[in-house]
Amino acid sequence: MHSIKKQNIINNTLAFIFLAIIAIAVLIPFYFMIISSFKNVQDIFSNGLNVNLDFSKMNLNNYKSLWTNRNGIYWLWYRNSLVITIVQTVLVLIFTSMVGYGLAMYNFKGRNVIFVIVLVMMMFPGDVLTIPMYELITRLGLLNTYAGVILPGIVPAGTIFFFRQFCMGLAPDYAESARLDGCGEFRIFWQIYLPLMKPAFGAMTILTTMGAWNAFLWPLIVMKSDTNFVIPAGLMSAMTPYGNNYQLLFAGSVMSVLPIMLVFIFNQKAFQDGFVVGGVKG
Repeated sequence: MHSIKKQNIINNTLAFIFLAIIAIAVLIPFYFMIISSFKNVQDIFSNGLNVNLDFSKMNLNNYKSLWTNRNGIYWLWYRNSLVITIVQTVLVLIFTSMVGYGLAMYNFKGRNVIFVIVLVMMMFPGDVLTIPMYELITRLGLLNTYAGVILPGIVPAGTIFFFRQFCMGLAPDYAESARLDGCGEFRIFWQIYLPLMKPAFGAMTILTTMGAWNAFLWPLIVMKSDTNFVIPAGLMSAMTPYGNNYQLLFAGSVMSVLPIMLVFIFNQKAFQDGFVVGGVKG
C-alpha cells in the first residue's frame, strides 16, 4: 500500500514537471509579446533582442498608436473580426447542433449515407475547397462582404460530428414522452434536448470562436479592401519588405488575444465538461 502511494506521488510529480515545461514553452512567446507591446521599437532591438522587464522603459505609446496609426484602421479590423466571429459562431452552433441532433435521434433513410459524407468531409483539408468556394462566392456577388467570409463555414463537418456523438448518449425516452404530450419536434429539441447539450455547446463555442477569430487565409481572399480586413490579415499587412510596423504588431496582437481569453474564462467549465461527457458518451 505504501509503495503504491509512493508511486502515485512520483507519477504526479513527473506529470507536473512535464506540464510545467510545456506551459513555460507556451508562455514565453506571450511574455515576449506583452513586454514588447510596452516598449519602443528602439528599446526592443537595442543590443540584440531586449525583452528584459525594465519598467523605466515601458510606456503606453504603442497602444495609443492603435488610435492614430493609419487613421485608427486597427479598430475597423477589430470590428470586422468581432462581427464575423459572433455571427459565424452563432450560426455554426445553431445549424450543426440541429444536424447532429437529427443524425443521432432520428431513424430515416439515408442517415448513414449523410454521416459517411460528414466523415469524408472531415478528411479533406479546408484549403482543397478554397478555389471552388471562391468561384461560388464570386458568382453570388459576395466578394468583399461579411457574408462571403461567414457562409462557407457555417456547417463544419467536425462540429456536426461532435454534436452527433454527444447526442448519441442522450436518452430518446424524453422525446417519446414529449410527443405523447403533444410537443412538436422543434419544441422537443429547443426545450428538452438543448439544455442537455449545454456542455457540448460550451466546448464548441470556444473552438468555433477561436477558429473564426484566428481565420487568416479565407478572409484575406474574400476581403479586397484593407478596411474590411480581419485582425490576422490586417496585422500581416503591417509587415512589408520596406519595414515592419512593430508598434501596431505588438500592441495589436495583445489586444487581439483578449476576446478569446474572455470566451474561454466564461466557458471553461462547459468546455471541460463537453469533452469529458462527449468522450464518455461517444
